[in-house]
Amino acid sequence: MSATIAHQPPAFLEDLSVGQRVVSASCELTAEDIKAFARQYDPQPFHTDEATAQDTFFGGLAASGWHVAAVTMRLLVGDGAFIANGIIGAGGEIAWPRPTRPGDILTVESEVVEINPSRSRADRGMVTVRSETRNQRGEIVQILTAKLIAPRRGASAEN
Repeated sequence: MSATIAHQPPAFLEDLSVGQRVVSASCELTAEDIKAFARQYDPQPFHTDEATAQDTFFGGLAASGWHVAAVTMRLLVGDGAFIANGIIGAGGEIAWPRPTRPGDILTVESEVVEINPSRSRADRGMVTVRSETRNQRGEIVQILTAKLIAPRRGASAEN
């Protein structure tokens, strides 16, 4: 897997706005990347064997959705997460509308869709981010809508 990761300055709750977009660097998945991940974490034949995969629902080798999710996370954090103190999930939904194939180059386009300052914890808020992982043709291969904890600037974690 080759990846070019761009560093972005981390954002605190106050720095974020609804509609704000972040685009990641890209990452290419090779057939060997797909098979190696699958052998360890999702050993189904459409992820591990190109010949067998031809006669499956996918009609060829396809990356595990969990592999795509892991690559998405890597692209989201880059050299440093775009949210201060890291991407800390508090729930979400994930979908894989089309398979990821060997040679696909993935990029994540994220948009802040909701911001809710915490009423009980002055040091943080909840941010909902919709991330679309796209291949080199612009086709969406994963949609992740995640609720993320975002710290407030200068607030201590004990509040």
